[in-house]
Amino acid sequence: MAKTFSPLLLLPLLLCGCVSTSITNLTPLQQVRNESNLYPVEVAFRSNEQSLRWDSIRPQIVVGNDVYPMRPTPLMTNRWEGLVPVPPGVNSVRYFYKFEFLNNAFGAPKPNSAVSREYLLRIVPE
Repeated sequence: MAKTFSPLLLLPLLLCGCVSTSITNLTPLQQVRNESNLYPVEVAFRSNEQSLRWDSIRPQIVVGNDVYPMRPTPLMTNRWEGLVPVPPGVNSVRYFYKFEFLNNAFGAPKPNSAVSREYLLRIVPE
């Protein structure tokens, strides 16, 4: 009886497919305070989605209501870096990454996006 139902248990996995997208924060959890009050962050973006147009990816760092652009990391194809401002006297900042990109579709490409979880960057004295 259990053998009869086992193919039915695998059906949801087949219907969902195997598309996966991952956003990995490569930034240390804390950084030493500096004079410029700008702190580097770095992220890796991975996806096996076949319709994703890699040349259209526009990564951003979101801090509250502020959005900061990122630039590609030299010699890497799936990593980006940017700077997060942290005002003097503030000891931590919460941020997340947002990736906007295009997917191939019938007709014109369709806009899409992916968002990371929120991260906390702590600023420590020297």
